[in-house]
Amino acid sequence: MQRKKFPGLRIALPQAVGLALMFTPVAALALAGGNAAVAKAPPITRLWKAIRPTAQAAVPVMRTVWRGLDIDGDGAADFINPTGQAPRIHDAFGYGAFGASRDGGVRRHEGVDYAARADQTVAAPISGYVTKVGYAYDGDDSLKFVEISNPAIGYVARAFYVDPTVVVGQAVRLGQAIGSAVSLQSHYPGITDHVHLEVMKAGVRLDAQMLIVARTIKVGENPAKG
Repeated sequence: MQRKKFPGLRIALPQAVGLALMFTPVAALALAGGNAAVAKAPPITRLWKAIRPTAQAAVPVMRTVWRGLDIDGDGAADFINPTGQAPRIHDAFGYGAFGASRDGGVRRHEGVDYAARADQTVAAPISGYVTKVGYAYDGDDSLKFVEISNPAIGYVARAFYVDPTVVVGQAVRLGQAIGSAVSLQSHYPGITDHVHLEVMKAGVRLDAQMLIVARTIKVGENPAKG
């Protein structure tokens, strides 16, 4: 039986394969019910839309912020994290949380240790007046603390291991620089450098983490919301 010939239809095998690869996804898209806008697009655009990989959803970046409570009800925080870093977790010298065991259980930790970088700025944890600049340990003038009292709300805060830049009697506002963090490595080799914060009311020491609350937010979200 003689085969019929079709003049003018001479396509090399590689060309045929190329055309098939080009138009098969477009045909598949049309069969799948592509929208009208895609159907009117040039073939190469339709091909790209048919075979391009699906974009992956962006993974949100999270960070932790600390928000102080509003004690006096004026709509503004009355406390702030003095270093902007998380409380000290366990190291060779124990935990930095309020009430953590000290001296083999003989006493309890009376403040919260907020991790710090040596020489970083330390912020005033409350507004008020500097009522004392003292020494953390008797007979050792290398480690100091700054005490701030706020008679309006009845709270007193002490930030330890600070090289102070304020003096007794000075008025300070919340978040104002009161000094820089001092390295503790010469006293406690291997400890996490930190600022020890004690908060008191009517002479009773309180857990600063109940007054300065940690919150996880998406980067770009306003920490004042929610």
